[in-house]
Amino acid sequence: MHYVDPIKDIESINAIKDILRKQSQRDLLLFVFGINTGIRVSDLLSLKVDDIWDGTGVKEFLYLNDMSGDETRGYYLNHRVQFELKNYLNVIDLKKDDYLFKSRKNDQPITRQQAYRIINKVAKEVGIPGNVGMHTLRKTFGYHAYRKGIAISILMEIYNHHSPSETLRYIGIDKSEKRLIKVDVNL
Repeated sequence: MHYVDPIKDIESINAIKDILRKQSQRDLLLFVFGINTGIRVSDLLSLKVDDIWDGTGVKEFLYLNDMSGDETRGYYLNHRVQFELKNYLNVIDLKKDDYLFKSRKNDQPITRQQAYRIINKVAKEVGIPGNVGMHTLRKTFGYHAYRKGIAISILMEIYNHHSPSETLRYIGIDKSEKRLIKVDVNL
């Protein structure tokens, strides 16, 4: 397994979304879901429609068991994810027990390898430097969440890491990189 990088440039993220929007609503949803939630690819691919749809609309939170199966964790489905989910569910006829990222060949989800090919191909098409893989989606989520002010302790919990330095390294933050911090309580 090779080390992969987050996608740090918002313009590149938008370019990927534009290409995927023309290519496949399913593939666009996979990308948007991954970069907005930080969910592992194995968990993404195992999602069923029933996991995200309450019968009348998209759920606000997706609940998944952690790797040990002992604890359930909630993942917020923000407006971008909800928007793409609604678009996807409007163009494809899925039953509640169907896999969300269903293969075109059978009733199973796309494979991890297929997901990798989709993401890697479009990243190369956009000209993203560095290594890109399925962890790129998780790392992109963490990188941008951290840059927008989400506490490293929260990201550590999401990634199940044991130290801030482990999480910073994982999301591609260089400690020597200086950045201005806006503390704007705006009371």
